[in-house]
Amino acid sequence: EQRARAAGRTDIAQYLALRNSNDLLRQTGLDWIVDIFTGIAAEANRAGASLQITRDETHRFKTGNSTMVGRLLTLRNGVRTLFVEVGWPRTPRDGFVSGNGLARGNIRHLGMKSADLELLLSHSEGGPPQWLVLTQPGRSASLHERDAREQIAILLDHERTR
Repeated sequence: EQRARAAGRTDIAQYLALRNSNDLLRQTGLDWIVDIFTGIAAEANRAGASLQITRDETHRFKTGNSTMVGRLLTLRNGVRTLFVEVGWPRTPRDGFVSGNGLARGNIRHLGMKSADLELLLSHSEGGPPQWLVLTQPGRSASLHERDAREQIAILLDHERTR
């Protein structure tokens, strides 16, 4: 960015500044969701659950025609498995985040497609980015900690909280 400014390429400098800013927002969003699920899983383990927690920091997954690069958090409870995958395209060949978002993600239950959630990290007006649950085309709802708790309750085979 500094070299572009020094060379008088303000267009490139502005692009790089925006990309750096967006990358910081993306990283914050990824940290939040992984930390929420990890914290709730640890809380469940302290209460007697025996969840196995693994992380992959170099995970790649497809969303539509694009490839997202980011993280995979896997929570196992016996034969039940919950996957939290989040990321964004890193190179032009990876594609782009559709829906004017910063990043994409999925919450997937092995063998329970009806409980899966598709996520979009989006800008919010005047605040930090927020994860949206894409329920239907053109409609979305914010993802909250209670939603993460519900997903872990499903993993633990507890009744749904809502």
